[in-house]
Formats: sequence, structure tokens, C-alpha cells
Amino acid sequence: MAPSAPLWLAEPSRFARLRSGQARIAAVLLLILLAAGLGTLAVPEPPQISTATGHQQAETDLALYEKIVAGIRYGGSGYYSVAADAMRAGGYPLQPFFTVRLPALAVVQSALPERWTYALLFLLAGATAFVWMQRLSEALPRTLPRIGAGILLLGSMLAFVQPGLAAFHEIWAALFVALSIALRRPGRWVEAVALGLIAMLIRETAALYVIVMAGLAWTDGERRETAGWGAALLIFALVMAAHAYAVAGVTGPLDAASPGWLGLEGLGLFVKAAILSTALQLLPLWLASLLVCLALFGWLAWDNPLGLRMAVTLGAYAMLIALFARLDTFYWGLMVAPVLLAGLAFAPDGLRDLWRQMLDRRIVRVQRITR
Repeated sequence: MAPSAPLWLAEPSRFARLRSGQARIAAVLLLILLAAGLGTLAVPEPPQISTATGHQQAETDLALYEKIVAGIRYGGSGYYSVAADAMRAGGYPLQPFFTVRLPALAVVQSALPERWTYALLFLLAGATAFVWMQRLSEALPRTLPRIGAGILLLGSMLAFVQPGLAAFHEIWAALFVALSIALRRPGRWVEAVALGLIAMLIRETAALYVIVMAGLAWTDGERRETAGWGAALLIFALVMAAHAYAVAGVTGPLDAASPGWLGLEGLGLFVKAAILSTALQLLPLWLASLLVCLALFGWLAWDNPLGLRMAVTLGAYAMLIALFARLDTFYWGLMVAPVLLAGLAFAPDGLRDLWRQMLDRRIVRVQRITR
């Protein structure tokens, strides 16, 4: 079958290289993904962002973080004593140590006027959107697809321009992760590593992104980049050790322990989390679920190192949430939300190329010529 020009992209999608048999397998996997995504219809509605797990469940996580920032700003006490007191008062578990957030975000916010915090959030969100539009424009040479990608990007960043969520750690960490992955290019990784480290120091779950980037750098033969990501993980490990020591100094054996994180809610919770973190929450649930899965497919379809890194990162967080998140920790999905929906811009070419390769029935004939 003769190759055809891309629909939206500058170059054919990753699926244009598949053989007919491979394309059929990929199509079956896509159908399985779509069916699994519809599992979100069976996922109960998560609580508001999110309630305490102890006997007192009136306080949300967001209110807790705001109380900690206020306690440091006006109370003059250190982060760990303020955080421990606030978490006990709210019925939150303090064991194991990583139930207590790292201090970086709260300490910085307590030192700044609120309007500065909001300004920094808007600045970070704007910078992330600007860099991503540049990267997307490289793959989308036509005006209409670029406009569509921009609208999808805005829909993804709905939660990240709300001042009322500024105390939420995932908001900041997710933007740093998104900016990091967009700035990374072959041979240019220092800025990406630095931003990934900042993200980890705000929210520990950003370490999964750094591990993914280190693994992909290794497979690409980028040894110096791999070492850079490894160094960031080492610094993070040292910080976490110091954090564990500090938490041990303000907690005791009578403090509540976490119920654990083996939620086993399945892919449906990841899809639900993605919907609640983006503008897809305005659509019918079944349609929004399918669009999340098509966005994942779209990122994989983009035949570019950035597309591959986005697809693997999204897949890693999908597995994390499917296996370990509980309903009240659905907001883990914010970690990959800032640019998730932009993957839909690559889905039309991916679907067309996959369909064409499935129908490709070319037969290779070998003829022996005897002289």
C-alpha cells in the first residue's frame, strides 16, 4: 500500500512503520485499553480533595496544607512541629514518615505573600504552556491542528491556574515535571534534570518520572544523561533520609498509621483521576473515558523521543495509580494532567496509519533465476 501524506503531523506516526500482523496486534491492544478505560464507569465517585483517613474526616488535604503554611507564617514554629500538630488535629496518620509531605513548598509559601505565590503559579503554568506549544508546533505544521492542540493544552491545565489550589503539592510538582520533559532534548538534559529534582523535592511521587527518564536515557545510550538523572535520584534519597529523621523527632508510637496504599482500583481510577483533573469532567463519563485512552494512544503514536517519553511516563503513572492509589488519593493523577489531553492531537494520524497498516496485504515474492 502506497504511503500517504500525514493528516495533521509533519511526519507519519509511529504506527506507519508496522507490518500488517503487528498492526493487528496493536489494534487489539488499543481495543483492550479502551475497554479497560471504560472501567471508570464502575469506580465510585472519589471524595473531595481529599478527606482524612482517621476518625475525624471533616478536613480536606488542601485545608491541611493551608493550615500548615499559616502555622509557619504566623506561629513562628518549625515546619515539622507545625505539620505534626496539624495532622494530629485533623485525624491524619503520621506513620510511616512519608505521610508527612516534604517541607520545601510549605516553607517557601510561608515566606512569601499570598499574591506572590499566585503570581509564581501563573508564571510557571504560563512558561509550561509556552514551551509545550513550541514543542507541539514542531510536530504540527498546519494552523488548524496547532489551534486544536492549544485548546487541548488549555483543557489539560484547568486545575493548574486556580489560586485556590496553590497549597496543593501535586499542582506545582506536575508543572515542573511537564516543563522538565518539554525542555529535554537529545544532548540537552541539564535543565530537565534540575526541574525533575525540584519536582521530587515538592512531591515524592515525581521520583517515578525521574526513574522513567533515567531508564529511557540508558536505553538510548545517553550515559551522561543517565548519570544526571541518577545524581538527582541520589540527592532525593539523601533528602528523604533527612526527612525521615526529622519526622521521627516529632512523632511517637501512639500516632496513627496509614491504612496502606495497595488500593488495586485498576485502570479505571487512573482514567477517573485524569478526567477530574482536566476539562474532560464537563463531558459524559463514558466519552471522557474513551478520550483519555485515545490521548494515551496519541502520545505513543507521535514518532518522536518526546512522544515516547510522554507515553512511558503516562503508562508508569497509570500503573502506579491502578495498583496503589486509593479513592481518596485520586489526585495523584494531577502529576500527569498538565499536557495529557494534547496527546489527542496525534490520535487521528495514529488511527489512520494503524488502519492502513492493518489492511496492507502486500505479498513479497521471491523468484529464483537460474542461469
